Amino acid sequence: MNRENSVNKTAVPPHSPPVANFPYTRYDPGMNTEAPGFFEQVYKVVRCIPPGKVSSYGRIAAMLGHPNAARAVGYALSALRHPNQEGYTSANVPWQRIVNSQGRISIHHREQTANRQAEILRAEGVGVDENGRIDLNVHLWAGLHLVELDDILRGEISKK
Repeated sequence: MNRENSVNKTAVPPHSPPVANFPYTRYDPGMNTEAPGFFEQVYKVVRCIPPGKVSSYGRIAAMLGHPNAARAVGYALSALRHPNQEGYTSANVPWQRIVNSQGRISIHHREQTANRQAEILRAEGVGVDENGRIDLNVHLWAGLHLVELDDILRGEISKK
């Protein structure tokens, strides 16, 4: 098999539109499912982060068993539906509680801005400085124990 054929055997169906710099299809709200498996796992874990705490893209990815998928966590959060739609939305998944590994806001969401993320975090009691930096020694969420994670991903514990 030549390289071109092996590249075409990705998770993207041939009819899917290409997504710049990412080899997987972005979540499409028109699909018959609420979210792809990994995205749904991201949403379930992020919903567990309490107000006043933050986590990083990489920590969420590692918690889900994919330590190199930090960017995919960002894609999942940017694919959240609008608040007035069904399923996982930017209103019921606290996207604002995810920052980069240095504790900085690094948002590239189409409808939200870094200033808005900082505003929401401050309202939740998170200290955000003028450079969009958060003290992870104070505000970092400890995460979930494996048993809790397993229960949440299997749907046995519902976080609202």
